[in-house]
Amino acid sequence: MLDKEELRAIVAQVLDVDVTDVGDEVQFVDDLEVDSLMALEVVVVLEKKYGVKLPESELKNIVTLSSAYDVLVSRLQGAGQPA
Repeated sequence: MLDKEELRAIVAQVLDVDVTDVGDEVQFVDDLEVDSLMALEVVVVLEKKYGVKLPESELKNIVTLSSAYDVLVSRLQGAGQPA
């Protein structure tokens, strides 16, 4: 099972923000001022941590913690792993 709180902690660490700043619907770009390089770093860390490859077509959908969680759950289920 993908743990949203663990995901929140990982994203907060990569973005160098407090974990309380990473709310489920906080916009990475608009609210946390994430630039494209930081966003790419988040994706790379998540791919390594969860052992999935996130297609470029899905990257634009990762704009909040909730959307990142949904994309990862979808990829993990598609890979035959329990979400």
